[in-house]
Amino acid sequence: MIKDADTELREIRLAGGAQGFNWLPVFVAEKLGLFEKHGLTIDLRRMGSLELATDAVRAGDADLTIGPPEGAIADYLAGGPLRLVAAQAVRLPMALVTRPEIMTIEDLKGKTIGTSSLREGTAIYTQIVLAQHGLHYPGDYEFAMSGIHTERWEALRKGEIDCAPQPAPWSFLAEDNGYNLIARVHDAIPEIVFTAVFGCEGWLAANRDTVLRFLRALAEAYDFANDPANEDFCVPVFQSITTKDDPDLAGRGFAYMRDLGMWPEGLEITPTALATTVDLMVQTGLADATHRDQALQAFDKSYLADL
Repeated sequence: MIKDADTELREIRLAGGAQGFNWLPVFVAEKLGLFEKHGLTIDLRRMGSLELATDAVRAGDADLTIGPPEGAIADYLAGGPLRLVAAQAVRLPMALVTRPEIMTIEDLKGKTIGTSSLREGTAIYTQIVLAQHGLHYPGDYEFAMSGIHTERWEALRKGEIDCAPQPAPWSFLAEDNGYNLIARVHDAIPEIVFTAVFGCEGWLAANRDTVLRFLRALAEAYDFANDPANEDFCVPVFQSITTKDDPDLAGRGFAYMRDLGMWPEGLEITPTALATTVDLMVQTGLADATHRDQALQAFDKSYLADL
């Protein structure tokens, strides 16, 4: 592919927790050579947890990260340097999966739910879904730090937890194995900034052209992945980062996410998605209601405006 006029490849150290299913467009962009086309080389850094990825960017050990935005928004409210620059996923392809004997949300009273973080992502969405059915945290149930979705699945199978919020296709895998899908998170939260691209304000400003190159490459990958004509190309990529040895399950998971509208055109963070994210932080005690409008400013719109 023809590169931009600047022929020297610029490196971006890109951190993430598990770098799993929602990272599909990143790996599609790599496989298509889109980063190189835009004059970039990507150093992928798998940190093992959401918090460690966020901390790596804050400490200058990585340039950008892709992950749930709550950590960056909380950092901004505390006077920190983190800023959101683009959406990475705006739908929640997740379901609450329970042990076979647990049939309803109400049955989760007094039970233990696995999560990868108490401050970001799954724990927040779970609290919202359960609160709509009269169960509140803390008090009505407990969270256990069980790790990312693959680790939560193992904990559920071993009986270490009673419920796990699981993304497709692992929710489908659980259902195929006799576990119950008692709620789909998307039904309760239809639009949200599930994951976002963010970095430190100083690095972003000093490397604005590099950031824009990265976002343009990602935007092309989103368009490619969202086109059903490219499913045969995308499913093996999705399989390589998810189900590994089960192409049928990978195909189900990829099609579900694509058709749900998970990867937004132009990396757009809509006002509704951002407001939902902040409002859920307020509802779950991660942000003060008096700071709601300030929290919305954690998103620097100028980068998407310049794509």
